[in-house]
Amino acid sequence: MRIGSYQLENNVIVAPMAGITDRPFRQLCRRLGAGLAVSEMLSSNPLVWKTEKSMNRMDHNGESGIRAVQIAGADPELMAQAAQFNVSNGAQIIDINMGCPAKKVNKKLAGSALLQFPDLVEEIIDAVVSAVDVPVTLKIRTGWDQSNRNGVEIARIAERYGIASLAVHGRTRACMYKGEAEYATIRDIKRSVSIPVVANGDITSPEKAKQVLDYTGADAIMIGRAAQGRPWIFREIDHYLRTGKHLPVPPIEEVRGILMEHLVNLHAFYGEPMGARIARKHVSWYLQTHDSDGQFRRVFNVLENPQAQIEALEQYFITLAAN
Repeated sequence: MRIGSYQLENNVIVAPMAGITDRPFRQLCRRLGAGLAVSEMLSSNPLVWKTEKSMNRMDHNGESGIRAVQIAGADPELMAQAAQFNVSNGAQIIDINMGCPAKKVNKKLAGSALLQFPDLVEEIIDAVVSAVDVPVTLKIRTGWDQSNRNGVEIARIAERYGIASLAVHGRTRACMYKGEAEYATIRDIKRSVSIPVVANGDITSPEKAKQVLDYTGADAIMIGRAAQGRPWIFREIDHYLRTGKHLPVPPIEEVRGILMEHLVNLHAFYGEPMGARIARKHVSWYLQTHDSDGQFRRVFNVLENPQAQIEALEQYFITLAAN
């Protein structure tokens, strides 16, 4: 799959997730098989660009692969400025967020709230595409609610105004993350435009990835929540799509190595005490299978010191290997 002038290594993409797809997570997913990893959502409000939170989200220092940055907002001029600012900061692809269902985003008419206003969608896309000389992509949902699935209309606007690739989550905004994703709208969108289309939503296994690609005709798939605590899902899916065969389940020693690498990188990236606090949710995701009763996670979640976290996990895996 190509996005503008950029050739992806494969067609398995990391979805942008606020508070999750920071640089350590993106780099880990890339190393474990993702063809592209999109950054966390960045506000188009220039007043927050210098905050610690935004500076972390904009950090691409030493990052390998294509640097794709997602921006969110409802003002065409501010969105254009945000695109220019992020390109000057190293972004090689700008992604426009029109898919986030969060209330705090939607109340500002950003994210998926924009799907209610096709004219404003048009203005924003036109402003951003015109403002930068890098490819601009778009992420949407199938519509605002089940009575207003206007994904095809939005997709045609996107194509008309120069969007290089379109990612579609198979739910409406009203659905949030409840129920099951539907792919018929994604299939309709793919049939209605000639730009690359990326299918997203409830893709949790290699088999599901192939089913969704076959059904929708999409050019790629995007993985979000299924990668939390399981970043090797990208190589599993890529291998299955290429060969039709499954990779073996990663042995516990490899899981330990991946988790420890992720933990140390989070500590280094955020420093104390934030690195240790952010690490808690990731460790919880990694250990859901092995620590089914949550006993270790309850102990881990009160640790504030990075070294204490590392030592606790090392001891946990020693005990796990011995049983």
